[in-house]
Amino acid sequence: MSQAATPDVRRLDPLGVLLVAGGAVAFSGKAIIVKLCYRHGVDAVTLLALRMIVALPFFVAMGVWAARRAAPLQPGDRWRILALGACGYYLASLFDFLGLAYISATLERIILYLTPTLVLLIGVLLARRWPSRLQWIALGVSYLGVALAFGHDLRVDGEGTLIGSALVFCSALSYAAYLYGSGELVGRIGAVRLTAYASIVASLLCIGQYLILQPMPLADLAREVYALSLLNGTLCTVLPVLATMMGIRRIGSGPAAQIGMIGPVSTIILSLLILHEPMGAWQVAGTVLVAAGVLVVSRGRVE
Repeated sequence: MSQAATPDVRRLDPLGVLLVAGGAVAFSGKAIIVKLCYRHGVDAVTLLALRMIVALPFFVAMGVWAARRAAPLQPGDRWRILALGACGYYLASLFDFLGLAYISATLERIILYLTPTLVLLIGVLLARRWPSRLQWIALGVSYLGVALAFGHDLRVDGEGTLIGSALVFCSALSYAAYLYGSGELVGRIGAVRLTAYASIVASLLCIGQYLILQPMPLADLAREVYALSLLNGTLCTVLPVLATMMGIRRIGSGPAAQIGMIGPVSTIILSLLILHEPMGAWQVAGTVLVAAGVLVVSRGRVE
């Protein structure tokens, strides 16, 4: 078999496709679990702390495993990891959880899928890396899709939709800043190691935030909140990270990004089946436009 044919075979690896698709679906389920927890009167700070308490041991194990034969961190790397963990995982998660108290899981997922477009725009502002004409068109299509879904929900719950959408957009922007700023570190210390370290930082910040604010005593929480938080910390936090990384190793990052587009669709289906959220033509159209635009942005090249 020739070397030229190898990448195509790798992309067709069924296990790799299954891992990436499963990771995308599991990660999208986070919004569903958060919405279910809110029905029991829990607040975002407490819920986020419970999620990270569950996930922290797994991230520590990932970090220890990834650092076994790795080179020592260079001077300044620790501060960069602290900054990335605070921006990319702590703030992104906090804004997301706060926003979900106001908007539907479907609209939340549509807004979060603007993240690749925000990475592109950050590159325009900071590095003067100009998108191609096709990417500019795709950006417009993506934001038109968000406008359609946002406009529909705005008519139903005006102020709540404004607040929640702004918070979730801040979440997407925070994670986009993490992705943009992590490029150098990923190449030097590895994706698994950086993800584990940054997640540990975020976990400690979330837990520390709860200990300082203490909005709700843990003993007063419903048992359902603990069960759902266990699922959130494992099935919707740790598992997607591991599954996606293993899948990328088998099929490559390009195909993985395209398969990951199943995330918004799965959120819509789960919100209909579990949360019984209303779903209309505007949300469907918005989801299609965002997914199509983001796909073009992710595959395109900057000039």
